[in-house]
Amino acid sequence: MVSQGSAKTIKRIYAVGDIHGRYDLFARLMNIIERDQASRTPVATQIVLLGDIVDRGPDSARMVQGCMNLTASTDRFLVLKGNHEDMMVEALSGNLMVYRHWLKFGGRETLLSWGVDQQAADGSATMDDLSIAAKAVGKDVLRWLAKLPLHHRHTGYLFVHAGIRPGIPLRKQHQEDLLWIKDEFLESDMSHGLIVVHGHSISKDGPAFRSNRIGIDTGAYRTNQLTALGIEDNETWTLDTTTPPAFLSEDTTFGRLHRQDLPRAGGQGYGTRAGDK
Repeated sequence: MVSQGSAKTIKRIYAVGDIHGRYDLFARLMNIIERDQASRTPVATQIVLLGDIVDRGPDSARMVQGCMNLTASTDRFLVLKGNHEDMMVEALSGNLMVYRHWLKFGGRETLLSWGVDQQAADGSATMDDLSIAAKAVGKDVLRWLAKLPLHHRHTGYLFVHAGIRPGIPLRKQHQEDLLWIKDEFLESDMSHGLIVVHGHSISKDGPAFRSNRIGIDTGAYRTNQLTALGIEDNETWTLDTTTPPAFLSEDTTFGRLHRQDLPRAGGQGYGTRAGDK
């Protein structure tokens, strides 16, 4: 699935790296983005999450439920599918082998965030445990996760979770590569025709800027550094959660964002759909 959006109206994008259940960091980063947005010329703006909003961290349920609300109300907030969303859907759709694998790679924390009993989350991963977990998460959540787009294009940039296989046209890329690829993509100097903005592979020394790609997964769940990339025309800049908390308010939550149609600057919010007033 591909995101279409209202590309002709969007002038500025903030892409956000892998959140992995760290709602606290995401709320902080949205506050930082709001301040950055207010300091710039008001233009139509979109926020793009690059996938892996679930697993590892403690607040996956809160992240997913908030994202579901926002994507339902505005096309200026977009969530792409990551490999962890894909694993979660496959696991909770009844694949016991994937379920066992997913639990070891952050799924346990996700289930606890949905209120699944710790004994079931830590158990031997039986079909009964899987059924309990799937019921707790719910079919609506799994349908939403399954339908997340795999990539999004804007001007000279392609946003995707993991990357692309070099030398293959976008229309022929396989989902597995878009969600999982590493070395073949990371080590390639080949031009892709677009600058690929991606997460998935942690950049220990901060965002990775290369001639053909920009990696913004800074390992938030373990480093406390969640990173966003701002893009407007030919300018790019980064923001991250290392901004001192004294400069930030504490009330930026999904509820507040939903009420305000996402942060706005000079009356130009992110949240208005194309053509709406």
